[in-house]
Amino acid sequence: MIFIIKIKLTPTQVLALGFATIILIGTLLLMLPVATKSGERTDFLTALFTATSATCVTGLVVVDTKTYWSVFGQIVIMLLIQVGGLGIMTMSTLFALILGRKITFKERLVMQEAFNTNSLGGIVKFARYILMFSFLFESIGAVILTLRFLPQMGLKKAVYYGFFHSISAFNNAGFDLMGNFKSLTGYVSDWVVNLVVMGLIIFGGLGFYVLLDIYEHRHFNKFTLHSKIVITITLLLIAIGTLLIFLFEYNNPKTLGPLDFPTKILAALFQAVTPRTAGFNTLSLSDMTIASKFLTIILMFIGASPAGTGGGIKTTTFAVILYTVLSVIQGEEETVLYKRTISRNIVYKAVAISFISVFIIFSVTMVLSITETSNFLTVLYETTSAFGTVGLSLGLTPELSTVGKIIIIFTMYTGRVGPLTLALALAQRQKKPKPIMKYAEEKIMVG
Repeated sequence: MIFIIKIKLTPTQVLALGFATIILIGTLLLMLPVATKSGERTDFLTALFTATSATCVTGLVVVDTKTYWSVFGQIVIMLLIQVGGLGIMTMSTLFALILGRKITFKERLVMQEAFNTNSLGGIVKFARYILMFSFLFESIGAVILTLRFLPQMGLKKAVYYGFFHSISAFNNAGFDLMGNFKSLTGYVSDWVVNLVVMGLIIFGGLGFYVLLDIYEHRHFNKFTLHSKIVITITLLLIAIGTLLIFLFEYNNPKTLGPLDFPTKILAALFQAVTPRTAGFNTLSLSDMTIASKFLTIILMFIGASPAGTGGGIKTTTFAVILYTVLSVIQGEEETVLYKRTISRNIVYKAVAISFISVFIIFSVTMVLSITETSNFLTVLYETTSAFGTVGLSLGLTPELSTVGKIIIIFTMYTGRVGPLTLALALAQRQKKPKPIMKYAEEKIMVG
């Protein structure tokens, strides 16, 4: 992305345009004959779909990453994942720091929008922290995975696979090199691979503000309210998801059934973590029970946390909605979390984001139900996965029609840029002057 912005665009427009530019560059690179193993040129729609999925850190694919793309193509995908996960402005900051270039005021405004902060103070320092955390976690994950893959792959391949899957996991992308759309099903009982990948997914999904809070304070009571909510909801969703998947799949002969008890717990835990917008799987998704599939849809919709590498409506949005409902039930006038009152503006934003997200998912699902031949649950699953930038699939994506591919491309882009843009637009909008007059209040019946 060009760092100097000469055209008069709003920061939100710059971010959306930046993602679109990266996707276009990735598409052109993936269309090169050298990007495929066969040496043939990839059609525009397949390249666009893959580039969008990688840049939006989704993981949905229409062609198998290992068997279709060459090493060059896979590296392009990996770089798109890195840029898309960290964000356009973070990568631009990295290049500016490398070149020793000062970051202008307007560029800092765009960074403020990208990071969803309320002030410009320390914005460049925060970008440095993002880069530090990302490269640290990705390096640690890559080293451990390399050591684990080494006995079966050899040094060169193990290093490559280690870095690719570490970057894909931390950025919640879900792309893998295992071949034939298998994801990590071959490692369902491998504790090292499972724990490392889950750790990368969780830390990447927590959000960089939370990671910085943990780094600076190291004690839960000293964390900001934002960090407390993110950590609490994340642990709660993982715990509930693990328990329910364990119960739903315990006797399923095609998933947890044949596994021993410790591996059942490990597999259930992994499948509870990965819908948090990661896209890896160690169990056959299409063979899971309907209850597990629907639970996965809910987890994918909630997604990760703000200022992280994941998608969804975000854990904080879900928490605000949840506690607002509880407050109404208890007859309270305010939404209170950890002895702190949440302003009504934030409650309104959470409701707006959730409503618009549901509207988009339902609309896309309705259209795909017309263009595709799969059942409703499969279409809803795939749509939610695309919008939440998750990447889990029941097998519909490779079979999508041309119209279906275009719709999913739009959904992935909207999921990565739309909710973020919406949240920023609502959070950073200019305050309107207080009205001189106020309309009379009147009650209506609801519920």
